Amino acid sequence: MSGWWSKGSRGLAALGHVVGRSCQGHSGRAVSLSALPSLASRPTPPLAAALHRCRPYTSAASASLPPAKTGHAASQDEKREFMSIFPDLVRDLTEVGTHSDIPDAQKWFAKVLQYNAVGGKMNRGLAVSLSFKLLATQDLITPENIKNAHIMGWCIELLQSFFLVADDIIDGSKLRRGKPAWYLNDNLGPSAFNDAILMEAGIYKILHKHFAHVPYYVDMLDLFHEMTLKTALGQALDLLSCPPGQKPILKKFTMERYNSIVKYKTSFYSFYLPIALSMYMAGIRNTDNVRVAGITDRELHRQARTILVEMGQFFQVQDDYLDCFGDSSITGKIGTDIGKGKCTWLSVVALQRASPSQRLVMEEHYGVPEEESIRKIKGLYKELNLPATYRAYEESTSSMIRTHIQQISRGLNHNVFFNFLDKIHKRSS
Repeated sequence: MSGWWSKGSRGLAALGHVVGRSCQGHSGRAVSLSALPSLASRPTPPLAAALHRCRPYTSAASASLPPAKTGHAASQDEKREFMSIFPDLVRDLTEVGTHSDIPDAQKWFAKVLQYNAVGGKMNRGLAVSLSFKLLATQDLITPENIKNAHIMGWCIELLQSFFLVADDIIDGSKLRRGKPAWYLNDNLGPSAFNDAILMEAGIYKILHKHFAHVPYYVDMLDLFHEMTLKTALGQALDLLSCPPGQKPILKKFTMERYNSIVKYKTSFYSFYLPIALSMYMAGIRNTDNVRVAGITDRELHRQARTILVEMGQFFQVQDDYLDCFGDSSITGKIGTDIGKGKCTWLSVVALQRASPSQRLVMEEHYGVPEEESIRKIKGLYKELNLPATYRAYEESTSSMIRTHIQQISRGLNHNVFFNFLDKIHKRSS
C-alpha cells in the first residue's frame, strides 16, 4: 500500500510513539517535522496499521464514546447556489434530446434523480467549486466557471448516487439519508440496478453537453472512468471478504486488506476526484508542465492524490465507527456492518487484540444479523476498548495529516486540504 513511509522507517516508528503516547492519555500530539521524510520523496502505509499495538488508555467501564461534530465547509449561500443548478441538469437529462418519444421512461428518470441525487451532505460536489476558488488564478474565477464547477460537482453526486443505490441493494440496507433505500420503493428490488445505471449514464451526457469544448475534457472523462473502475474493484475486494449468503472469512480480515478496500472503494472517488477536477479547471493538468520550483503538474497531482487517499482512509475508519456506535437519527442510516460481516476497522482491530475465547465470539456471532449476535459483538468491541482506541486514532491521525498538508509543495493551496480535513474531523454523520 503506498503512503509516506516504507515499513520499518523512522517515520512509522515516530507514529507508533505518538499513538502509543496518545493511548496513555496524550492523544493529538503531532509528529515533529524532523521525524518526517520529505512528502515528495518517500511513501507510507496508512496510519491505522500501527494502532493495534497501542493499549487503551481507559477501562471498558469508563470509556466514553468520542466527541463528534458536524462541520460546514460551504456557506449556506454556496449550498443554495449549488442546489439551484440541479433542476437544469434534470431537464438536460429528461426533457431535451432524442428521447421525447419515451415520456414514461423520461419521467421515471426524473423521479430517480430527484429521490437519489439530493438529500445528502453534498460534500463531494461542493468541494469542486470550493477548491477551484482556492486553486485558480483570479482571472479564471468567473461566474461561468463557478457554474461549471457546480455542474462538475453534480456529476460527482450522480456518481455517488449510482454507487449508493447499487450498494444498498447488495448490502440490503434499509435506510439511506434518513429515508427508505431506493430499491425498497414501489417494490423495485433488484430492478433498481437499472436506475443506478441511468444515473451513471447521465454523468457522461452532462459532461458532453457542458464540457466537450474545454481542453481537459478527455482528461475528465478518463478520470471518471478510472474512479468508477477503482471503486468497483474495491467493492469486489470487500465482497470477497464476506461472500453473499456465507459467513465472513475472518482470516482475510487483515489491516493490509482493509486498507486496500478503503483506498479503492472510498478514497479515490470521494476525496481525490473532486480535487483533481478542480485542479483541471484551474489549469493544473496531469502533465509534465513545470510550475513552481521545478515541480511539475503531474507531481502536484501525485502529492494531492497521496494525501487525499490518506484522508479518505481516515474518513472510512470514522464511517466504520459511526456504523456501529453512531446515532441513526444523525447518520441517516441504520448500521449493518456487523450483521453483514463487513471487513471494517473495528473488526480488524478486534481480531488483532482478541484472546482465543474472544476470537470464538467473533467467529460465532460476526456476520449474524440477529440482534443478540450484534449486541454480543458490540459488547466485545467495548470490552476490547475500541472506542478509546478510536479516539486515539482520530486525534493522532488528524494531527499527522495536518503535518503532511504543511509539507505539500507551494504549487497547491494548503487550504484546499485543510478545508476537507476540518469537515470530516470528529464528524457525527
